[in-house]
Amino acid sequence: MMDASTDASEPAGGYRTAIRRVAVIGTGVIGASWASQFLARGLDVTACDPAPGAEERLRATVARQWPALTEIGLAAGASPERLRFETEPEAAVAGADFVQENGPERLEIKRETYRRLDAAAPPDVVLATSSSGLTPSAIQAACRHPGRVVLGHPFNPPHLVPLVEVLGGERTHEGAVAAAMAIYADLGKRPIRLKRELVGHVANRLQAALWREAFHLVGTGAASVADIDAAISHGPGLRWALMGPCLLNHLSGGPGGLAHTLDHLGPLMEAMWADLGDPRLTPELKDALVRGLGEELAGRDAEAMLAERDAILIELVRRKRGAANLP
Repeated sequence: MMDASTDASEPAGGYRTAIRRVAVIGTGVIGASWASQFLARGLDVTACDPAPGAEERLRATVARQWPALTEIGLAAGASPERLRFETEPEAAVAGADFVQENGPERLEIKRETYRRLDAAAPPDVVLATSSSGLTPSAIQAACRHPGRVVLGHPFNPPHLVPLVEVLGGERTHEGAVAAAMAIYADLGKRPIRLKRELVGHVANRLQAALWREAFHLVGTGAASVADIDAAISHGPGLRWALMGPCLLNHLSGGPGGLAHTLDHLGPLMEAMWADLGDPRLTPELKDALVRGLGEELAGRDAEAMLAERDAILIELVRRKRGAANLP
């Protein structure tokens, strides 16, 4: 039930989609990556983070990520010099056309943040949260204008990975969701619209299903951490980078498509589902995972590995964008 102080009406002119200035609230790993993305698209960015030294860390991160964004291709006028920093969220959102919030995953902090953002930002500006686990319905409860609060959950690192999950809460206006979808698409992202609120949204739930079985296999001694990682990265993961599981099953069915795959392999799928593990992150399992990862990484340079990952991601995303027949 909305209280008397809540304005449930959608702005008469709708929500802004032509954006020039973005407010980035919270500049940790995700927020800093978002800031780089918005700057690379030729936008003005005003960032805000109360942590000591946040501005210096943010500018250093943008500088470190800028060569990769330059390789991908910058929009006209793109420059790190278009980044401003404010210490209070009200000042950051006052002149914004769009807000991307990336604060801690604690509901009481989110609600207080959104209370302040909602009070300061023009009512036709969409407020998007990058939250991995909290729902827009829970967050928007603190707002006088709850209709403009949406989920805009990216995949790490947002400046390289196109996916953004978009979702409205119980009080979100359809126009706000549509505006967020349009804004992310204009940024070169690949937004998908979720149809209902779920713990962890969609992509993280799909990942969690894989993690669950991977950790089970480690815990039961079926395979090493390194071999489980190799089983994905040198096997189905290569195909998953190009198309999703439903389409892959369709192509596996030959002329009969998905229907043939489900008829032919359905019993095997059901047998594997029945045999999947239900692990718990006990101290013993955590130790086995950490120990196994240490063995996998022995002698490898973490920074060099991240650089290689990003370089391949850039090339992969570029090739996918040029592929006319991949969805």
